[in-house]
Amino acid sequence: MISIAYAQEVAATGATTVARTGGLMDYYVLPILIFVFLWFVMIRPQIKRTKEHKQLMESLQKGDEVVTQGGLAGRVSKLGESYVALEVFSGAEILVQRSAIVLALPKGTLKSVS
Repeated sequence: MISIAYAQEVAATGATTVARTGGLMDYYVLPILIFVFLWFVMIRPQIKRTKEHKQLMESLQKGDEVVTQGGLAGRVSKLGESYVALEVFSGAEILVQRSAIVLALPKGTLKSVS
């Protein structure tokens, strides 16, 4: 068994202290790793989605079948600078903002709109 006097002697001499190395590296590694993780998990996918949506907005043409954020599906009948007229059923058109269009459907998906 270790005697109590011996344990107190070791603590008093400071023999258990460990030299710390690294300096500023300890402060910068963790934030850099967190930023890299967030870049690949959150920021990069959002940039990709933004580019895809911008490409969709630029490629809209008359006759394209689209879906809006609210879930309305229709065929593009008129294109404006910031608004699009959608024909939701035969003879009925609604006006929506270009940014509200979230999905372009394949041709022939909306057969009831003529």
